[in-house]
Amino acid sequence: MRLKLIIAYEGTAIGGWQSQSGGNTVQDLMEKAIAETAKRPLRLHGSGRTDAGVHALAQVAHFDAPDDLTMNPFNWVPALNTKLPPSIRVMSCEEVASDFHSRYSATGKTYRYDISTEPVLTPFRAGRAWHLPRQLDPYTLEDALNLFRGRHDFEAFGARRGYETEETSYVRNITEVSLEPIEWGWRIRYTGEGFLYKMVRLMTGAAIQAAQGRIRVDQVAAYLNQSPGLPLGKSPHCAPSDGLFLESVAYR
Repeated sequence: MRLKLIIAYEGTAIGGWQSQSGGNTVQDLMEKAIAETAKRPLRLHGSGRTDAGVHALAQVAHFDAPDDLTMNPFNWVPALNTKLPPSIRVMSCEEVASDFHSRYSATGKTYRYDISTEPVLTPFRAGRAWHLPRQLDPYTLEDALNLFRGRHDFEAFGARRGYETEETSYVRNITEVSLEPIEWGWRIRYTGEGFLYKMVRLMTGAAIQAAQGRIRVDQVAAYLNQSPGLPLGKSPHCAPSDGLFLESVAYR
């Protein structure tokens, strides 16, 4: 039985999604809870990685429960949550087709970035919003963000993982970018078919630099679609993980 999980986590004190030797990642802690429930180790596959400190409202993952485990999918939710730290929660569990894959079946993702412009950041938003008390121009911010909409070569807005080759494609299609005022600042939302490593943080960082008058919007644009060899190099403006949420994953 293949089971699809929706997982929410507050990532401030977690080492990201991907399993690591220290064991303090969402994948590690989830797999430990699954193994304790199933009485055997089982591999959990996520829709994608999130960095250390990044949060998720609806990360998607799947695993294959052995045939001899007859537990109803609904019952996996409390069984796993009692074994997880309060910062990680399984929100739902359902049986899916055997060819479903949380990563390869996904058609798109939505990320959001919360920015606090309050003079003093309340401790209840610490780690959950990028604190930018210095004034920024929302019109310039929106102009910079709109540059990212569409299909572009985002190599300058992606960090290396170490296994890239000459054939690696950095072209991604961002279908929607929006800027929304909220009570204590701004919320940026990106929807796309896929994202490079740290791409959302690098796009946000560059757009904020423009909104604060540190660089021009045309300088942000120049980093897109560079010819081979990245003559301008990588964008150096990486936003912190504070305030970044994986909001949803789309499937057909």
